[in-house]
Amino acid sequence: MSMTSFAGKRPGMPNPREISKKWVRVVFRRRVLVIAILLAQILFLMFLIAGSSRYFHYLSWTLNVISILVSLYILNKKEKSAYKLTWIFLILMIPIFGGILYIFFYIQSNPHWLKRIIADVDGKTEALFLLPGNSLSPFSAVHPEYSPQSYYIQEYAGFPVYTRTRAKYLDSGEAFFECVLLELEKAERYIFMEFFILRQGVMLDPIVEILERKARAGLDVRIIYDDLGCFMSLPTNFKSILETKGIKCTIFNPFRPILSSLQNNRDHRKIISIDGKTAFTGGINLADEYINAINRFGHWKDAAIMISGHAAWSLTLIFLRTWNYYRKERDDYQLLYPWKNEPCTEESDGYVQPYADNPLDDENVGEHVYIKIINSAKRYVYINTPYLVVDDNLLSALTLAAKSGVDVRIITPHRWDKWMVAVTSRSYYRQLVSSGVKVYEYISGFNHSKTFVSDDKVATVGTTNLDFRSLYLHFECGVLVYDNSVVEGVKRDFLDTLPLCHRITPADCARNALQRLVQDILRLFAPLM
Repeated sequence: MSMTSFAGKRPGMPNPREISKKWVRVVFRRRVLVIAILLAQILFLMFLIAGSSRYFHYLSWTLNVISILVSLYILNKKEKSAYKLTWIFLILMIPIFGGILYIFFYIQSNPHWLKRIIADVDGKTEALFLLPGNSLSPFSAVHPEYSPQSYYIQEYAGFPVYTRTRAKYLDSGEAFFECVLLELEKAERYIFMEFFILRQGVMLDPIVEILERKARAGLDVRIIYDDLGCFMSLPTNFKSILETKGIKCTIFNPFRPILSSLQNNRDHRKIISIDGKTAFTGGINLADEYINAINRFGHWKDAAIMISGHAAWSLTLIFLRTWNYYRKERDDYQLLYPWKNEPCTEESDGYVQPYADNPLDDENVGEHVYIKIINSAKRYVYINTPYLVVDDNLLSALTLAAKSGVDVRIITPHRWDKWMVAVTSRSYYRQLVSSGVKVYEYISGFNHSKTFVSDDKVATVGTTNLDFRSLYLHFECGVLVYDNSVVEGVKRDFLDTLPLCHRITPADCARNALQRLVQDILRLFAPLM
């Protein structure tokens, strides 16, 4: 299927008037109700305080004491210092209301139940990741410089390194879409899909058509999608629509109209597993802007990776874990293992190590993967990221690498999808550029790729952005490759993109006092973006 015609109007593609009518219908669905309920909760809290004028003196003292106690709790909590600073600042700004706001946001919805389920499911599947064998020792002998990285991901995070895996780098949404359609048609036993955003249209509709056909043929077809990620993009009955087609569906962390920290933990992963033998991940969701069938922020630049062989089983298990977090029944995982009765025939293309990140286990796997790549670099690190809102750990790693003579380059978008995030991202440019980091903005549109590549030896393609939300709050995943053909593909794609970018200079970073003040204020609240 050719992707060349996506830039123009395609048959069946909604026109702007149809889109407008659709949005009008959307506005009067549950979205307005949910927003109204959230606003009502905020107004109710304000009324409780402001409306108690008769006892305001006593109430004020009580709430101030609560704020002080909450501040002490925050300071001693095991959490990123940036989050602590943001909340302490909020409490200082609104000392009467700040402590209650924190309690209402964090305490009233406790994720301990989900932590218990995750620990149970993950514990029962941990050993299954090694069904294809343990390749850590031979890897460490061949690549001692990356042995600490691989050891950490396998022995501590629980995601092994594999051989007998072929990998293919997909440098655009169009290439990804074409490849996915071909591979889905080859499915014989099951198709598992997990996405943050689904949106009906040119990209999703033909995929659902294949899934429906495969389900009718008796295949096990499942989809997980994030409720908040699809909040404004899918009809509220989309789960029922899929199930009438024979497609099993789970909605991740259903969004409820309450002020809750748990609503921050979204499923930002993008996974497709086909028979456990072939799998995809990367930055690409199933929506038309990702293949440039519609133009939202100029040309959409993105990337993904396809793996075939032993490592595909790892992404399959990562999907199954998430599936079983929200299902009472438990799969017999070994029945889904594709090489139980026949050997894997894929030849090794270097080493491949998929990994996942879970915000409820206090282990920031995605951040550690990125920091280890930066710290291990001897010659260069090239980075694609749609957002650049980082804490001191990553900022120190990037600047120290540049100061140590490593060629550190970062490509971000020139056209952004979120104004506040854009302004905050650009507030980091000053420190990075002054330290020798080369920062570029992709002039042609929105760069949504999440890739790292270093020294012609190691690369990662995944779902994790360089921002607080992705690094510490979302469920994420990625694939590390060592001495694999994908390394050259990621590097070549990065270098080919540079001519389409504007390099940020010290003059670009110079802002007037008002602009710098706005940037500094937004940067203070970066952990909440």
